[in-house]
Amino acid sequence: MTDTLTFLPAALSGPWPLLTFGALLLGYAGGVAHFRTLETVARGIVAGRPSAVLLQLLRLVALAALLGGLALLGAVPLIAGAGGVLLGRRRVLARAQGAS
Repeated sequence: MTDTLTFLPAALSGPWPLLTFGALLLGYAGGVAHFRTLETVARGIVAGRPSAVLLQLLRLVALAALLGGLALLGAVPLIAGAGGVLLGRRRVLARAQGAS
């Protein structure tokens, strides 16, 4: 029990909490941007616009770069960023369902 009490303050000190929160916010912003552009891509593909395929590739590369960069920082920032992406997805879907 004593080890846990001495470990917890040490684990919460330093840059990790700030880095984790920053990764969560960055993932959230990336997720919102990624899923907001999904409707534009879908409409463009249905309309037969080649630029929609380019936008889709850009979306995928941007998300991969975001998560890849967070992976370089470690597992905790990667998981926080991926969670942020999922929260961003939830926000976009909730907004779309409320609009229809």
